[in-house]
Amino acid sequence: MPTQYLYRIQPTRDGFLIESTPEEDAIVGEHFNYLKALTEQGIVLMAGRTLHTDDTSHGLVVFVAQSEAEAREIMENDPAVQAGVFRAELFPFAVALACKCILPD
Repeated sequence: MPTQYLYRIQPTRDGFLIESTPEEDAIVGEHFNYLKALTEQGIVLMAGRTLHTDDTSHGLVVFVAQSEAEAREIMENDPAVQAGVFRAELFPFAVALACKCILPD
């Protein structure tokens, strides 16, 4: 049975959310497509980011994996993490409540 995990991402460069470079924009596009593909495969349950732009801004990816090693691999294969645009931290996670649109029976 898959276990739920969460990884939190934050920009590695101050000011990234206010003014990003074309290279960073391209990497963030790859990041979005990576998460979209994992969502379509039923691995990512939800992903999003806070809307403020100060140093507390962060994104969350809630997903399932068969093991912590697999979860770490998913996180580390995120193109924005690989490129160093975002730093990431992995946490075991358990969704306590969710609408059926996120967690079907």
